[in-house]
Amino acid sequence: MASGLTLYSIAACDSGRQIRTPDSQRIKVYAAGQRGFVMTETVTRSEDEWKKLLSTEQYHVLREKGTEPAFSGIYANHHDHGVYQCAGCGLDLFRSEDKFESGTGWPSFTAPIAAENVRTESDNSLFMRRTEVLCARCRGHLGHVFDDGPKPTGQRYCMNSASLKFSASGK
Repeated sequence: MASGLTLYSIAACDSGRQIRTPDSQRIKVYAAGQRGFVMTETVTRSEDEWKKLLSTEQYHVLREKGTEPAFSGIYANHHDHGVYQCAGCGLDLFRSEDKFESGTGWPSFTAPIAAENVRTESDNSLFMRRTEVLCARCRGHLGHVFDDGPKPTGQRYCMNSASLKFSASGK
């Protein structure tokens, strides 16, 4: 509670309706379809709800911070024009124009669609220091960002195909 205002998140119900829960926040994100920033609410679901909504592989990647095998994902060699969205909540994450061939076997991008649409956290698992990339709305694990990408950003957002879905732009 802040200044007498309770913040709510969206949580899924068994009926498919969304309800507001007191643990969410309103966040500003970029919406490609509206070509601008909008306010949205974070998405909170129980583990059982996530398991019903996602495939086994999507659940492993998004909720358990797993990694799909290199060169196995559907977007590793994908070149259509459009927007890559979070497979968990549909938030716009990356533009096809920012995708590049990194040779790593995972879809790689030079930048997110907007900094507000992703969150980063330190990841010291597997005896490495990395920066984990999370969806800003549902906190799903997307992949990692590295400082070895091409210009202009020098960054490589190395994402799991299982954490993404694609919306074609019709170009």
